[in-house]
Amino acid sequence: MLPQTEEGRRTGDPTPPLNDGAVGKRPFKTWLGLAIALVLVAGLLVSGIWSRVRARTTLNAETDKAALTAVSVVSPKRTAPAQEIILPGNVQPFVTSPIFARTNGYLRKWYFDIGAHVKQGQLLAVIETPEVDQQLEQSISNLDTARANLALAEITKNRYQGLLKSNAVAQQDVDNAIGTYNANKAIVEASQANVKQLQALQSFEKVYAPFDGVITARNTDIGDLINSGSTSNVKTDLFHIAQPRVLRVYVNVPEEYSRGMKVGMTADLILTEFPGRTFQGKLVRTADAINVTTRTLLIEIDVENPTGTLLTGSYAEVHLAIPAQASTFLLPVNTLLFRSEGLRVGIVKNDKVVLAAVTPGHDFGNEIEIVSGLQSDDQVILNPPDSIVSGQEVQIVQATLPGDIK
Repeated sequence: MLPQTEEGRRTGDPTPPLNDGAVGKRPFKTWLGLAIALVLVAGLLVSGIWSRVRARTTLNAETDKAALTAVSVVSPKRTAPAQEIILPGNVQPFVTSPIFARTNGYLRKWYFDIGAHVKQGQLLAVIETPEVDQQLEQSISNLDTARANLALAEITKNRYQGLLKSNAVAQQDVDNAIGTYNANKAIVEASQANVKQLQALQSFEKVYAPFDGVITARNTDIGDLINSGSTSNVKTDLFHIAQPRVLRVYVNVPEEYSRGMKVGMTADLILTEFPGRTFQGKLVRTADAINVTTRTLLIEIDVENPTGTLLTGSYAEVHLAIPAQASTFLLPVNTLLFRSEGLRVGIVKNDKVVLAAVTPGHDFGNEIEIVSGLQSDDQVILNPPDSIVSGQEVQIVQATLPGDIK
């Protein structure tokens, strides 16, 4: 047992006192622990404060972002090299004509009915003209009388001219004979002209086809009174004839498409009675003038119809391919802004709005053609609010490709 020291005896501690080195190490460890604890506490405080600062910053950023106007954008779609327009057309025969009588009378016989194919010069009908026949007979008799008077006047003239040489008659008598001869000669010529006129009228008793074609209408029958229209009465059209081998299709093209109408361009015709079938024609002429009432250009398209498949008078849908301008684009109509300063569209550049002035072209319903004011890489705002202004910051939430425009 170790002996107690004096200090041990006073305190009653049996443990021997430490040396000086042991006494110096205990405060150092205490302070080291305290420092580490303080560092840890400070680290926790700084970490908590930093996380709160970051959360507040993120919240502010998200709040500012949420405060921006959310927009959907679409890129302009470039128009096709040629656009197709569909217009109504009236199918008409290349040549059509009503056949009228040129003389008065009664229809004695007709030889062709509707749908009949006739050749040029074929006899269509015969008209009885008893009055013209009687007038012709009377005119021929008058001509014979005039010729007899002329022959007598010629004999008298020749006789007086022979007697004048021997001074057997006066000069006055010779002059009278010559005058009578000339007057009778004029009467003969007038009678001949009258006979030719009546003979021409008599030839109109027979009605002939003026060209190859199809009888599309017959408006008379045997025994009907035929009026030539030489009086105040209405003329009688006996037949209607059409030539359907080549058909004319007349189309009224709106003024905005008139510049694209060129002679020689092709057109496709679609008729409801021929589903799934297309007939091709060629533009042969235009009116070269805009109708001031309808603001349209009249064009004619010729279609070959050798077998008579197409019927005259039909309605057709005419499909025309018109070259488009190279710099034009298509946009949905819900991108347009109608402002007092003019038509505008909203374009997003660097997350800010730019209101661009645009020039519209053709209106296709859901889409509209833009002639100028756009670039192919522009981002155009869909359904822009009326309150939108240039320079306003926006947030793009959806972008639509050009091919996705509906």
